[in-house]
Amino acid sequence: MQWADFLANEAATNSLSPEQTAAFVECLKTENSVKSQTEVATELKIGLLAFKKRMTEVYDKFAQSYSELATSKGRGKLEKLRACLTAKYNGRQDAQLTIKEIHQNIPPAVPFEKFVGREAELEKLHQQLQTSRQVAIVAVAGMGGVGKTELATQYAKQHLQNYQGGVCWLSAQGINVGIQILRFAELKFKLIAPDDWELADSLRYCWQNWQQGEALLVFDDVTDYKKQVQPYLPPESPRFKVLLTTRLGFDRTLPQLPLGVLKPLAAMKLLKSLVDREQLKGEAWVAREICKFLGYLPLALELVGRYLDTMPDLSLEKLLKRLEKKRLEHEAVAKANSLMRYEYGVAEAFALSWEQLDENAQGLGCWLSLFALADIPFAVERIEDDEKQELKEKAIADLRKLHLLQRQSKGIYRLHPLIRQFFQMKLDESSEADEIKTIFVAQAVEVARRIPQQPSREDILNFTPYIPHLAEVATHLSQYLSDEDLIWPFTGLGCFYEGQGLYQQAEPWLQQCEKVTRNRFGSEHPDVAASLNNLALLYRSTGRYSEAESLFQEALSLYKRLLGEEHPRVASSLNNLALLYRSTGRYSEAEPLYQEALSLYKRLLGEEHPRVASSLNNLALLYRSTGRYSEAEPLY
Repeated sequence: MQWADFLANEAATNSLSPEQTAAFVECLKTENSVKSQTEVATELKIGLLAFKKRMTEVYDKFAQSYSELATSKGRGKLEKLRACLTAKYNGRQDAQLTIKEIHQNIPPAVPFEKFVGREAELEKLHQQLQTSRQVAIVAVAGMGGVGKTELATQYAKQHLQNYQGGVCWLSAQGINVGIQILRFAELKFKLIAPDDWELADSLRYCWQNWQQGEALLVFDDVTDYKKQVQPYLPPESPRFKVLLTTRLGFDRTLPQLPLGVLKPLAAMKLLKSLVDREQLKGEAWVAREICKFLGYLPLALELVGRYLDTMPDLSLEKLLKRLEKKRLEHEAVAKANSLMRYEYGVAEAFALSWEQLDENAQGLGCWLSLFALADIPFAVERIEDDEKQELKEKAIADLRKLHLLQRQSKGIYRLHPLIRQFFQMKLDESSEADEIKTIFVAQAVEVARRIPQQPSREDILNFTPYIPHLAEVATHLSQYLSDEDLIWPFTGLGCFYEGQGLYQQAEPWLQQCEKVTRNRFGSEHPDVAASLNNLALLYRSTGRYSEAESLFQEALSLYKRLLGEEHPRVASSLNNLALLYRSTGRYSEAEPLYQEALSLYKRLLGEEHPRVASSLNNLALLYRSTGRYSEAEPLY
């Protein structure tokens, strides 16, 4: 075993963190034996104090095995540790193969106690690999940054004793996989095929002479199964186990272990393992909000955790605000820490999948990012053109294959929060972004227009899936609404909630409607009057009569100035104010308004019109309420 391999094994055995491992290995390298701590720290690109802190942690962990380290001081600790490890290394050279000496080239892993929330997946993965009678091929599949490689690494480390035939780690994105297998066999088993043999013959020789015992082959980051895996599989034998990590979703012929994001509690535990400070306790609720904002994605959590660890005075609340503003472009998630094994930031990780999509799938991803962060109703069968329907079906399949889109049920999909942000970034980079957003909000308006003022139970059921997306349009995309469509998302949301008696949910949308219309049109506009009228109707329903009265009067005054005295909206406004007066027992004030509204409706709409009938009915109600039955009867 080479000295470098020995050091890596010792680091793993003593549960060193990636940062501690980097400092430990750099210090103990043969070529660095005469270098000062400052020089080694410089090579690691960290400060001297940070370097000393890490090495102190290293000595504390090794002191559990070498008690003499506890009594050593200063530079003597390093020399004592080097002497202990050198003696152990030299004493091993002629030893028999032990569990710790199983041949492997597993990449460094995070300490087991910091690997959280994946216990069930590790157990299931082991069961899947062990139950196969032939070559077991199991794919750990999931979106970028979800921790597929780390899961495979932890599995290989924790179950190393199960694979006396060795663990061969292969990078599907590295040099030819077949060459990697030959190099492993040569270095670990001293198997050297003749130079003039073809690659296939050399591989066959390696498989025939492979170390005895079960062996595990890990193909990491597979993007093309036929080219990167299939030609290099070992012969059918139950002792060979094959594990893949991939962003791809294979069909059911290949066993898969779908890997999702962490559970909220596990996400918090991961963040706490990376940020060693009391601040997490003081801002626990903000920490939970950060985890939620990051969609519980392990890569994002690790990036943010490491970033926070370098910013001890940064409050979590301030970081959350910055993340919400800059999103994937914020430095906390944009770039990988130099000590991390994963080399990409979140956006870079997603970009690897984005580049595998065709223009059709990319376009659909951008379109879906305009929906709210909720279940998305997207039924392709509603598309009448067969060719367009087929294109959408293929785009959905491509997005799902790369785990960029989740299917919840038939016609219902969902985007991960950070993938949604990534797609939005890509859309904003497009020259067609404004046009796409304009089309999107126009389609949302068509839904809003169909929401009745008094929705039935069936209406509520049918429109519920669209409500969060109407809210998204009203909140974030109102600038893309045309002038004639501006009030509709707000009005639709108000009707949906008010029609169910959910007045507290309805009020903010109706208030926002008035604000948005005033900002765009100024105070003198019919839509401003309409928004005032709708808000007044809500206040009347909740008994806030004085607030409703002033809004009804302002709306009526606006309608008269803008549309003239002879207009149906003026009649409706008169009728609404009269209803308010009747509700509060102000019958003498209500009567002339009802009469004026009735007269206007007859002149403008003719005698044969439903609004005339409603107006007759309202006046009759007033007469009945005041005991004027003979006047009410003919109106009824």
